[in-house]
Amino acid sequence: MDFKDKVVVVTGGAQGIGRCIADEFQKAGAYVCVIDKQPGNHFVGDIADKPVLEQFAQEVFEEYGRVDYLINNALPLMKGIDECSYEEFQYTLSVGVTAPFYLCKLFSPFFAEGAAIINISSSRDRMSQPQTESYAAAKGGIAALTHALAVSFAGRVRVNSISPGWIDTACTVYQGPDANQHPAGRVGNPMDIANMVMYLCSDKAGFITGENICIDGGMTRQMIYHGDYGWKLEQ
Repeated sequence: MDFKDKVVVVTGGAQGIGRCIADEFQKAGAYVCVIDKQPGNHFVGDIADKPVLEQFAQEVFEEYGRVDYLINNALPLMKGIDECSYEEFQYTLSVGVTAPFYLCKLFSPFFAEGAAIINISSSRDRMSQPQTESYAAAKGGIAALTHALAVSFAGRVRVNSISPGWIDTACTVYQGPDANQHPAGRVGNPMDIANMVMYLCSDKAGFITGENICIDGGMTRQMIYHGDYGWKLEQ
């Protein structure tokens, strides 16, 4: 997979999964443009703010004149029905759905030949814990946005999404129940996601678009019934 001199945009790229993705592209010789609220040697700004997105896109265009890969990774707020305010819910959707849409729109004239967009969703786009409505709505929204964009960009840009499961950004090694509840036998780490991002951006994935790929160690595929195979619900 050759990424030398490719131009890669990563939202939320200052830490966690986004940082890992940005680092891997840099190691492969790409030019990486990161936007994040965290201070650092990147474009600092809140992607929920429309003028911030416009300024960031303009700076990317002025410096590079094109975009090869856009990775919409920034993390939305997770709050539930009991505590999430109207304003917080709207903000979460702005970060998780509106900003990815608007960046795709802003970069649309500047996508290079063979360009790709990767949206980071979550396995929570299909399953939930209590009190996670804002995050689930944003992740479900970007998963649906993915196939809509894939059709609109047909023949120009491939668009796919990845739904990570439990990804420990500190790369902790878990043992016992935390690991064993995953059919893969372990908790995930950021490289599990970065590797798929780079594959989906490469020519090797040239026939893949509009897909949502769940990377969760098989956790969402395992049926659980109280009392079967040692599983017990404790209340």
